[in-house]
Parts: sequence; C-alpha cells; structure tokens
Amino acid sequence: MSFPDLQSFIKALDERGQLRRIGVEVDPVLEISAIADRVSRLPAAGSAEPPPTDPIHGTRGGCGLLFEKVRDSAIPVGINLFGSYERMRLALGCESFESLADRVQQLLKPEMPTTLLEKMKKLPELAKLAGYAPKVVRTGICQQVVHTDDANVFDLPVIQCWPEDAGRFITLGGMLTQDPDSGERNLGMYRAQLFEPKMTAMHWHIHHDGAGHHRKYAARGERMPLAIVLGGESVLPYAATCPLPPDVSELLFAGFLKGKGIELVACKTIPLEVPTNAEIVIEGWVDPKETVLEGPFGDHTGFYSLADRFPKYHITAITHRRDPVYPTTIVGKPPQEDYYLGKATERIFLPMLRMLVPDILDYHLPMFGAFHNFVFVKIRKEYPLQARKVMYALWSAGQMMLSKFIIVVDEQVDVHDEQDVLFHLGAHCDPRRDCVVVDGPTDILDHASPYLAAGSKMGFDATPKIPGEGVIREWPPVMKMSEEVLRLVDHRWKEYGFDGAQREPQTSARAD
Repeated sequence: MSFPDLQSFIKALDERGQLRRIGVEVDPVLEISAIADRVSRLPAAGSAEPPPTDPIHGTRGGCGLLFEKVRDSAIPVGINLFGSYERMRLALGCESFESLADRVQQLLKPEMPTTLLEKMKKLPELAKLAGYAPKVVRTGICQQVVHTDDANVFDLPVIQCWPEDAGRFITLGGMLTQDPDSGERNLGMYRAQLFEPKMTAMHWHIHHDGAGHHRKYAARGERMPLAIVLGGESVLPYAATCPLPPDVSELLFAGFLKGKGIELVACKTIPLEVPTNAEIVIEGWVDPKETVLEGPFGDHTGFYSLADRFPKYHITAITHRRDPVYPTTIVGKPPQEDYYLGKATERIFLPMLRMLVPDILDYHLPMFGAFHNFVFVKIRKEYPLQARKVMYALWSAGQMMLSKFIIVVDEQVDVHDEQDVLFHLGAHCDPRRDCVVVDGPTDILDHASPYLAAGSKMGFDATPKIPGEGVIREWPPVMKMSEEVLRLVDHRWKEYGFDGAQREPQTSARAD
C-alpha cells in the first residue's frame, strides 16, 4: 500500500532505516543541496536486493534526509525521499515496478467480456475503476493554517541548488491547473523561482499541458488559476511527472496507483480543488500579460538552463497543515531523485508504449542519457527496415518525440546491459546504411540543438541485417559453443579445481 501523506511516508522510511534526521541548523541556500548531492551518490540505505523479476538493479541513492532546523524558517525540509529504487517502490506501494506495469496493462487493455457470466465477473473491477476518480470533500489538513494577507513564500524553506542559479526555486511542487474548455485537471512537475513574497515565475516547457492551459487562457485574455501542491499522498509526486495522454488526469492516475480516489478540497482564494492531504498549498493566478526573466537554473542535464522570460505567478494564499514538512529535491546530473522517478516511469509505462508500438519488447533509458539523449530499444525483428519503422513511431509518441539518439537491437540483446548494446551497435551498424537523421522537436533543455526546442535526431539500426536491407555480403553466423560440451564442463566444473561459487551461469551463445 502507498501512504496517505508525506509524513507517514517519512515515518515509514525512518522505521526502515532509510532516513537520516539532521538536527543541526543548515542553510537552504546551497548547503542543503550540497549535502543531498553527496548523499545521493552513496550506497542505498536499508535497501534489500531487488526482486529477481525487477529489471532495475541499483545500489546508489543513499538515504532520505529530513533537515529539522533550517535557517530563517520554522518548517523542516525533506529531500532525497524518493532517491532510490527501494524508496520509489515503497512510495508507490508495490513490490516491483513490473507488478505495477502489469496493473497498468490490465487497465489500458482489458479483455472484453463476451458472456453474461463474464460481464458479472467484471462488475467489481469496473466498480473499483470508478473509485479511482478524485472526490471533492469539505475539509482537509492542508488548510489547518491559512495565510492570505500575510502570505509570504519566503517563509518557506525554499532551497537554492547550485551557485549560478538565479535564486531560490520550488522544485518538487505539483502545479495544478484546469483546462478552461474541458474542465480536465492537470498536475505537472514544473519549477517556480521566488522573486517577491507574493510573486514567483512559473516555468514550463512549451510541450507541457500546463503551458497548453496557459495558452488557452491567454487567447481568452483571462488570467489562469494555479495551485502549487507540496506533499500529499506518496504517489502524487510520481503521478505529476508521468507522461500521460492528454485526456488522462494525473489525479485519476494517482487514484489508480493508490487504489482509491484522491480526496480534494476547494481552495480558499481561487476556483480550483487541491489534495486534502498536502503539506503546503500555494494559491494564485498566472497573468498572461506579465512575464519576468527567469533563470539560469542548474538542470538534470548537468548544465545550467539559460535565462528566459516566463509568466509571473501572483500568490493569493498559502495554506498548510499544522507542523508541515516542506518537500524539495535537488536537480542535477543523474543520479538524483528525478532519475528514480524516471526509471519507474520507464518500467511502468512499457505496456503503454507497446500498445503504441507493438514491435517493442523492452526499452532502456540509460543514466548517461539524462532521459532524452539516449533510448535503447529491443525488438523481435521480422521484416526489412523494421528498426526504422520503430524509430519513426517513437519519434511520434508523446514525450518520446524528444529522444535524440535511438539505438534499436534485436531480441537476443539485453537493453539494460549498456555494454551489450554498444557491442551490437559496433558489430551490426554500418554508418551510411544503418543510420538515419531526422529533424523535429527536441528537449527545450538540449543546449546542443541549433534552435530552442528544435533540431535533429539520429537513429541506429543495430540489428543483424537480412535480405532487403542492403546486405551484399553473407551475414556471419554467431559463435556458439557446443551444448554437449557445455553440459560436460558444467558437470566436471569442480573436478577442474574450481569452487562451485566461482562458476558463472552457462550459456551456449556469447554476447548474442
């Protein structure tokens, strides 16, 4: 089971030896992030060996951190709380990401009942699905304390991550907006730079749903209500980062992850509803006519994103529970917390990606690719140029359109073994024949692109070539050891003088 609020999640981490409480006073400007950055690269605390069914194996991530005394604020800071595979599984209430992926697959593609008996069997499942929707209630702990005229965002222990950052940024807030046409809610994970006690910048990329909502309000000449949600159910930060289809609400998906609808309460000063169990909620309006120069900001690419103009966000209220905890994260070169959030998405959304591109058996977003730079894809090759078809399909699939380099391998390659992928890239790819370059949208943070959010992308067909793919010479066979000899060696292993523990699993093929 996931956790109903941030503080119960923190308590669970503490009980499992995955939390470090720091009682000395720390500075929210640079000091907290410097500590978190160092801790995130330590061995993961209290982490058991990942289950055999989980394709993700990692040992880094350190422990979650709770800073109990933060300079110039009465509110403690929680950071690196989601910064390991084990902590992510705990937050999502699952034993493995694969088990959650199975649930997603059942939700996305249920088998249609064909008989009355089968329909009756489906009724409980359909009733459960209906219970995933958000539910509006009268009160919530997020409004135990309300500040309107005296609201001051600088009372919150908002951190500055890196020396050249333009200031202090909210980095783990769920930005809640609503489509003015459909009324559909969106919860996105964007950043907000602090400028004045009641004004921040609202940074979002042009591809994000929140930016789309803002454009609709701007076209109407209206200001847009927006709430920044900090904390809440342990599934909320993850749901806010998910690349969901435009017609699927993050709050609905959070209810699916939780197994029960997220309860919402009406805001005090704007026409929106927010999760009742949030630690802190910032209410306000985005005016389409007002912008401010936001940034620079040290980003997950390992470089500073440059300053640019973004909308002003005018704060009308700050509400919070009694004795709240302020959740935040440091954004930087992987691995940081966003890496583990992203890897959970990689695993959980494999069924959805396979619905869009059925050729895909598995895929991997390597750490060094910072999510958008590299994608390794495994297919079962059945016809000429299938790898190129898969590349083009991925470049047309939601956030995958931003992938700069796609490497496609066949089913015998382990896409999570980066050395195995690169071996087959070198072995099977002729640069002129097997590489394709296309133009299209790129990640707005890609400073190598010649234009903002637009540039080129490259695909590599690293599969063995078959007739119809420009193969003139005979393709060589893979080296394989005799199965009979392998069985003999396995049987006589100790007889050769080796300890049984020194024996690696036998296989008839080499890297292939």
